[in-house]
Amino acid sequence: MPTIKSFQVGLSPDGNSDNLRRGDTMMGQITLQLSEECQIDSLIVNLKGKAIVKWSGMVGLSTGKYHSKEKYFSVQQSIIKEGNNIVAQGLHVYQFPIQIPAHLVGTLPSSFHGKFGKILYTLEASLRRSGRADRKATAEFTLVHEGNPDPMLMSPQQGNVGKKMKVLNTGAVNMDVNIEKTGFHQGEGIRVVASIQNQSSSTVRLKYCLDKKCSYFAKGKRKVETEEILKVWGELLPLHANRTVTKIITVPPTTPASILNCSIIKVEYRLRVYLDVKYVLDPEIEFPIVILNESTAKLVCSKLQKNLKRINKGN
Repeated sequence: MPTIKSFQVGLSPDGNSDNLRRGDTMMGQITLQLSEECQIDSLIVNLKGKAIVKWSGMVGLSTGKYHSKEKYFSVQQSIIKEGNNIVAQGLHVYQFPIQIPAHLVGTLPSSFHGKFGKILYTLEASLRRSGRADRKATAEFTLVHEGNPDPMLMSPQQGNVGKKMKVLNTGAVNMDVNIEKTGFHQGEGIRVVASIQNQSSSTVRLKYCLDKKCSYFAKGKRKVETEEILKVWGELLPLHANRTVTKIITVPPTTPASILNCSIIKVEYRLRVYLDVKYVLDPEIEFPIVILNESTAKLVCSKLQKNLKRINKGN
């Protein structure tokens, strides 16, 4: 029977937030089960943050490989200091606090997993014994971007589009659409107000799409992954009619947050509002939107309110 029956690392089940951020102190836990007394040289943990992208594609007649990495931090901490340490048979649980670095250049992007890249935050444990290969264990944890109090997030957006009919249809359609702001949190409803003038000879239908675009960068190249998050069919508008329609489009709660602060991975969203019109290219309006983690949105809102009070007080 091997001396080390099990060796695991992770977050302690108590005392940890589901939304860890830069500067937070987390409680880690190592469990070590020994079948007999064991001499251990050292037990070390590493807290790491990094982004990785990787894909392959054709370059002429050969396959090119693209890879890039961005390191954010690496923090090492000793649990059992180096020396001739004798550890008794049985189950041992080591709990320890470890801090995500607070003083970093730039902000930390949220955890992310995509088809061609990922942003990872891990807790790694390494057990060292003389004359034996190191025993390692790794656990991933979720980190959330603390949010940037950019006034742009509260800025309303408006768009207008028109289309003249040809051949099998006559007349024209016009659409004016506005949304109340640019930043939304997971699970929040986007209030879309559309004013439509259907002066054509056919009925038209209003439709809404929320799209995600992931961009990965390496060696001066970009790889793009797109996904339609949701599609909603709106009202059918009769010919020769004017109407104002209000629709709430809810951001799915599981939608990953936007990532705009990583040099090799970018996650962006857009809301498309368009009219389904027969025999012509559908007139469409696009709104770039930013999706935030719900707790991050509360922090950002609080920061924006404080900034606004400071500005008003100064005036």
